[in-house]
Amino acid sequence: QVQLVESGGGLVQAGGSLRLSCAASGGTIRYYGMGWFRQAPRKEREFVASIRWSGGYTSYADSVKGRFTISRDNAKNTVYLQMNSLLLEDTAVYYCAAQTGVTYDAWGQGTQVTVSS
Repeated sequence: QVQLVESGGGLVQAGGSLRLSCAASGGTIRYYGMGWFRQAPRKEREFVASIRWSGGYTSYADSVKGRFTISRDNAKNTVYLQMNSLLLEDTAVYYCAAQTGVTYDAWGQGTQVTVSS
């Protein structure tokens, strides 16, 4: 099964930007839908963004529309999440996931994003 490793998280001031990366190994993600999810302390994990295998269709949570952009480079077996105009409420652990079947069934270990005032 494909393994996913997120990177790019860190501490950033409100209004700043970060770019998360999700590198896959052990197989190609070329034909998989890919998604980003996040989980804030004491909250349920929530959907952030997704991109189809071809990259031609993307979807976003209302809370991040216009601020976040998901993209993929199938040649590099990598998915990205560009996050701009970060808000305090964007603080969370961000997870990358691959939809190898009907559901997202391959997950990374997560990367922490902390937005400070």
